[in-house]
Amino acid sequence: MDFQDFLKYVPNLVEVKLPAAEAHLKMAPLERIDALKSGVFDDKKTRKAAVMMLFYPKNGKTHLVLIVRNSYEGVHSSQIAFPGGKFETEDEVFANTALRETHEEIGVLPRDIEIIKPFTQMYIPPSNFMVHPFLGISREEICFIPDPNEVAAIIELPLSVFLSDEIIISAEMVTSYAGKITVPAFKIEEHVVWGATAMMMSELKEVLKEVLG
Repeated sequence: MDFQDFLKYVPNLVEVKLPAAEAHLKMAPLERIDALKSGVFDDKKTRKAAVMMLFYPKNGKTHLVLIVRNSYEGVHSSQIAFPGGKFETEDEVFANTALRETHEEIGVLPRDIEIIKPFTQMYIPPSNFMVHPFLGISREEICFIPDPNEVAAIIELPLSVFLSDEIIISAEMVTSYAGKITVPAFKIEEHVVWGATAMMMSELKEVLKEVLG
């Protein structure tokens, strides 16, 4: 979709009702479904984070940015994610966390991002994070500057590809909490996107399909 056409739908994106857990469940690993349905967690003890679901023009077409995280000792090593990270006290609000982390990880200045709306928060049991996603847009083409300490690669996903059902697959993955499991996932080029990021993408995709028609 041409980015200028996409911008015409932004007011509708602001107003649309979020499908929340209904959308998350469609891409949730089987082992995560019961926890999602129960909604049981201690919010006072969860760690807080925020991510940016950023759309922008590339060659006039609408794209969504994802990152490939570096390998490290942790449950999210080498996974595909939205740019974002841990809430810091000086952020004051989660939107500022998403903006700051997007700048630190991929070099996009906060002033170049217009936050459209928050999406449904997502609890991630393996790392005990409550993640707050935000939908944002950059009206200009972006020259990404990835932080080599955190980002192994940047994925520029065309909106037309994201909206296709052909990228939804079942994949066998090895997890830190359940060993080898089969999970619903998005296949993007050579990358498999699953878990919390796939669940957030599911909600984003349903909202876009409702608004774009």
